[in-house]
Amino acid sequence: MSIAPRLGRLLAADGRCFDVAIDHGVFNEPTFLPGIEDMPAAVATIVAAQPDAVQLTPGQASLLQDVRGPRKPALVLRVDVANVYGPNPPDEFFCALLDGGVETALRLDAACVVAFLLWIPGETDLHRQCVENLGRLKPECDRWGMPLMVEPIAMKPDGKGGLAVEGDPERIATLVRQAVELGADVIKADPTDDLADYSRVLRVAGGKPVLVRGGGKASEEEIFARTEQVIRAGAAGIVYGRNVIQHEKPRAITRAFMAIVHDGATAADATKILRDA
Repeated sequence: MSIAPRLGRLLAADGRCFDVAIDHGVFNEPTFLPGIEDMPAAVATIVAAQPDAVQLTPGQASLLQDVRGPRKPALVLRVDVANVYGPNPPDEFFCALLDGGVETALRLDAACVVAFLLWIPGETDLHRQCVENLGRLKPECDRWGMPLMVEPIAMKPDGKGGLAVEGDPERIATLVRQAVELGADVIKADPTDDLADYSRVLRVAGGKPVLVRGGGKASEEEIFARTEQVIRAGAAGIVYGRNVIQHEKPRAITRAFMAIVHDGATAADATKILRDA
């Protein structure tokens, strides 16, 4: 079954997408909860700002899908859970696929499902779990015409006992290529340390839409400049969570990001949109 109808709901007419991730509560990390303690309010605020998509878990997806009217954002459904976040890594990492994820996505009328492809030095079993998860997901997605978004994340020790995102272009590009080989229809990837290297990531994606992850909370100046640069480099969009939901003006900053993604706005333009809100 073709994925085109659902992919057409995820990506706007220009082929781009701003997906606001509000699935952080599933990761059991206390620092992820500020801004989303009141999920009905958080989702309502983002829906009012009208991004292209909102990323949610099965337990919270109804907050979006119960909204009436034709202009609500598309649903991206998280169908796995991992324990790689936080300042104190566990003794054993895991990435668990939720049973019946594609069926749940169909029942919720999702436009896409998203799952991890994690890589941490020395954690071979974690990577194997992710590969096996994607191997189970892909045939189900193909059977029902459900686009599969793969989230390849390379991580490394942060020197403080926790993990940090790996920004090395070779490692990111290699993992992105593996995601494509495993059947990704959309890629959700980290930015490289030097954004001038991001063209390599886009090249190995082989034409699959690449949405750039926001990662940890950053300053407005930094995140606007980064967004402008990756969109100009050819990324199909962005997936930001904490940089939206933990901002003091989540609705206004959503509109600012939408202007960069869809209207060719600069970082300076986005700053003005935010300031004028």
